[in-house]
Amino acid sequence: MKNVSARARLFILAGLTGLLLLVLLPLLLPSPSVNENKATWVWEAKLIRSQAEEIVSFSMNEGITTIFLQIQQEVRDEDYRRFNALAHRAGIEVHALDGHPEWAYSQGLDEGMKLLSWLERFHAASRPEERFDGIQFDVEPYVRERWEQEQQQVVAEWSINMSAWAREASRQGLYISAAVPFWLDRIPGPSGSGSFSRWIISRMDAIAVMAYRDDGELMYELSRQELEQADELGKQVWIGMELGNTDEGDHLTFYSKSEQAMEEEAQRAATLGSGHPSFAGLAVHHYQAWMDRRMSMAEEER
Repeated sequence: MKNVSARARLFILAGLTGLLLLVLLPLLLPSPSVNENKATWVWEAKLIRSQAEEIVSFSMNEGITTIFLQIQQEVRDEDYRRFNALAHRAGIEVHALDGHPEWAYSQGLDEGMKLLSWLERFHAASRPEERFDGIQFDVEPYVRERWEQEQQQVVAEWSINMSAWAREASRQGLYISAAVPFWLDRIPGPSGSGSFSRWIISRMDAIAVMAYRDDGELMYELSRQELEQADELGKQVWIGMELGNTDEGDHLTFYSKSEQAMEEEAQRAATLGSGHPSFAGLAVHHYQAWMDRRMSMAEEER
């Protein structure tokens, strides 16, 4: 056998070095960062009267950066102002929250406008740190029988209402979002405008996808089309996860799952979601269920 020349050995060495670098490069480079921001819904707004500090402290401990806080008549404006200021000092945004299935109908337009009008008056009478950072509409007409009977008409009326609310929010300089089910990407939008999810994303600043499953990869997959649409449109998407007890099936919630399983699946969803510039974080439904879970865990450890 002829001896390999020095030049040939050099080429072989260079090739092996290049191959080794290709293998090691993914290990040497820093891994993509994971967006670990979290949001939560606070439906029992009266809690801010006596538990404002506890809610904010809990939020800080759990990595919550956004609170969707329901607006209720029995809660005083000064209670909202105090809570917002407290949350803002902790670096937490607060978005006004409300909605009802019938708000999707033509006669429900004024209900959403009343909420926006209240917000405008509230902000005019409040200091900057006491104001809300945005507004979220949670309107779910698909829980009513009319959705099954007149889906196309409901979509038409719902879209008119959302357009009007979005225009008013824009006039006020309000960040606006909507909570939506993951399957809206299979519903045609108004007047042949593509999927309804894309139509909504194009008019909102953000959406929260109610991708309620007990599997992080599935939560992501159920939200993936919305994330891709929002990537294209320059909007934001929260991936929703459920902690509350539900009679619709254990696969929809982490209620009966271990803490380790919940954290692992949440991390999986966040890691996958972070591959999209539109990913805003995980939105956990809801605060009271989350708090009850933590209290139950604390009692078990005693």
